[in-house]
Amino acid sequence: MARFDDKSAIVTGASRGIGRAIALRLAREGANVVVTATTLQNAERTAAEIEKEGVRVLALAVDVSDITQAEGLIKKTVEEFSAIDILVNNAGITRDNLLIRMSQDQWDDVLSVNLKGTFNCIRAATKTFMKQRRGKIINITSVVAVIGNAGQANYCASKAGVIGLTKSVARELAARNIQVNAVAPGFIATDMTDALPEEVKENLNNTIPLGKIGSPEDVAAGVSFLASDNADYVTGQILSVDGGMAI
Repeated sequence: MARFDDKSAIVTGASRGIGRAIALRLAREGANVVVTATTLQNAERTAAEIEKEGVRVLALAVDVSDITQAEGLIKKTVEEFSAIDILVNNAGITRDNLLIRMSQDQWDDVLSVNLKGTFNCIRAATKTFMKQRRGKIINITSVVAVIGNAGQANYCASKAGVIGLTKSVARELAARNIQVNAVAPGFIATDMTDALPEEVKENLNNTIPLGKIGSPEDVAAGVSFLASDNADYVTGQILSVDGGMAI
């Protein structure tokens, strides 16, 4: 029997990178998966890969910063799978700029998706989780929420907010057997990092104690643990998957 047989999971922002890897990992371990992206085409691309794993999958276009759409996501998931066992809040954006040049829109857009979007999905799912008296919520934050990063004041603030949100909600929902944790990735290999010059990649590696950039699958492994029965006594925790950057 696979780890997540007969369980259902939602993964937001699952069209590529970390979100895609998480969705595929959960599917390969038996979960039926709802994948979201900002466009249906992008969600369906990941859904097509998941279908090959022999599980059920639902692709949805969702703007998590819109509470009505977040509530619709939860409603459609329950209609399709009857329950929600795992909620992974991965959807996020960047609008990098130095603080002195950062516009109000750049600040507001990042906070709206990364922090408010996580809140919206948790709030929308909480009634279902409480009624079930079980559930796993895993929020994706970042190493820069802990150490900061020049040119990313908006992103760092949003991801630090996710840590505070995770710990607060974990306290609120613990009595209902709902575990709420977060994963904080470090530098992870993505389309963006693949395009960097080799010299830049080498300099990045030198800042990481383990000496290498992580993979989306490294993050997915951490999510899989926190979503599993093995983490039933783990809540309010931040799992760093960063090669030691935040030591």
